[in-house]
Amino acid sequence: MKIRKCDAVPGSQGLLQVNVVSAANHFPISQATVSIAETEEPDQTLEEVGTNASGQTPEISLPAPPLEYSMEPGEPRPYSEYTLRVTAPGFEPVLITGTEILPDVLALQPVQLRPLDMGPSPSDDVLIPDHTLYGEYPPKIAEPEIKPVGESGEIVLSRVVVPETIVVHDGAPTNSSAPNYYVPYKDYIKNVASSEIYATWPQSTITANVLAILSFTMNRIYTEWYRNRGYNFTITSSTAYDHKWIYGRNVFEQISQVVDDIFTNYLSRPDVKQPILTQYCDGKRVSCPNWLSQWGSKALGDKGYSPIEILRNYYGNNMYINTAEIVSGIPSSWPGQDLTRGSRGDAVRQLQEQLNAIASVYTAIPSLAADGIFGPATEASVREFQSIFGLPESGVVDYRTWYKVSELYVAITRMAELS
Repeated sequence: MKIRKCDAVPGSQGLLQVNVVSAANHFPISQATVSIAETEEPDQTLEEVGTNASGQTPEISLPAPPLEYSMEPGEPRPYSEYTLRVTAPGFEPVLITGTEILPDVLALQPVQLRPLDMGPSPSDDVLIPDHTLYGEYPPKIAEPEIKPVGESGEIVLSRVVVPETIVVHDGAPTNSSAPNYYVPYKDYIKNVASSEIYATWPQSTITANVLAILSFTMNRIYTEWYRNRGYNFTITSSTAYDHKWIYGRNVFEQISQVVDDIFTNYLSRPDVKQPILTQYCDGKRVSCPNWLSQWGSKALGDKGYSPIEILRNYYGNNMYINTAEIVSGIPSSWPGQDLTRGSRGDAVRQLQEQLNAIASVYTAIPSLAADGIFGPATEASVREFQSIFGLPESGVVDYRTWYKVSELYVAITRMAELS
């Protein structure tokens, strides 16, 4: 990582929240200690905070550069970098170098601590390199946006399915020494988008870029692109071949919320079954005709363009947003309408049962009677769940809340079965 003096100025602030879980079972760790320093001066602690019963720190205000730095390419660096030291009794400490803080944005830093009784292991320390819009990375190698389907075995999936996890190869495909990581699908998309664009950009620009990242990734999944070439992974972290994914990096709340809203979407063309391999570039250092320009999409968002208008500006008017039929691993799909006070039925009962399972680990969530009636107690439990997991605290189970509940329920019950 290139070490530069922080370009933060007085009065310009960003927010950081650290979420600490056990590497053994992903359960939250309370009473962990997080020490925060500027990466350029790692021995000078600025803040020291602890985690609550849900493994979370409070939101911490930290100096950041002015907002306008992230609105144009080039110098100065538009984000501050911080070093975090995370410790907890009974766990190996972790050092995270390079957590990025943008102005007026909440950064969410995940941390996994390894229990001491798991035995010796390679270091779990995290080094976050420069953002792709600021650092130097290899440009994307151009590929056809639609893969051939006539060859035997080329397409192995009969329909588009959102996977639970994908296997990320942390290097170029030919680098056999690079590690593979099993990453939850939504977490992968949030990581990539936080590495590829700035969360300070217009929401329509963020949404358009996330849709391009989703569709590109779904094409790799649908076509089994790397596995059909003898590799044992889904996608790489190389910008020359795929997107930039960074082990252990922080993500941003604005990007996280967009991904939660649209993670089942991808981009389609008429009469083409597979998701489109929507390639893109920064549009400043690298020019890419007929691909999405990241900086160009930001300019269009500033002008009020909608996400689909931004996408069609680059990929053509016959580009459409489609939705996957199945979310793998989820016990029941979205019921089609919000669940709120007064709702009744099987969907409410399933929600209550899942919240009770989650409450066994996240003890701040009140337990419920699973009676299929959405009353004040269910609403209170939903609000607490939303508060813990960064969702709007409405007490209403919308699309984002439903799938977040299901995601946590699947993870917790699976861990219970293993233990």
